[in-house]
Amino acid sequence: MSARTNYQDYWINPRVKIAALWASMLFVFVYVDLFSLYRADIRADITAGKISAFTIGQGFLFGVTAYVVVPSLMVFLSLVLPARVTRTSNLILAVLYVVTIAGGAIGEWNYYILGSIIEAALLASVAYFAWTWPQVTDAVTALSGQSQAGTRVDSVPKVLGE
Repeated sequence: MSARTNYQDYWINPRVKIAALWASMLFVFVYVDLFSLYRADIRADITAGKISAFTIGQGFLFGVTAYVVVPSLMVFLSLVLPARVTRTSNLILAVLYVVTIAGGAIGEWNYYILGSIIEAALLASVAYFAWTWPQVTDAVTALSGQSQAGTRVDSVPKVLGE
């Protein structure tokens, strides 16, 4: 009979979880769009200067760039913004991106729908971790000398209800 090995499972800061989820979502996002270039109908539309109802021009490309830059920046911003701002911005942006991804998947091929479902699940996880962000107890806040106005407490917080 062998001895059972127990592994230490460390607490992971929600900032790290959220940043990793944004990065994962971006990988799926990029690959789904990249795979679209293998479709003859998409290549024909690009050659004709159109994507769906949009004309490919400076305005379209600027908008698409802005759309992709936001989650790209959220990887970093989730790690460095004050907790209250990080929590709020992640909740709002995750929900907005789920809506746009769901809308973009309507009428698409199965690979695109699968990628969109995965992206939506990753973004739902972002919203979940932002929503369930641990609150610091008054005792931990008093010991650290920080106010509760959204400033950082660098120690591992005591989660309420545990």
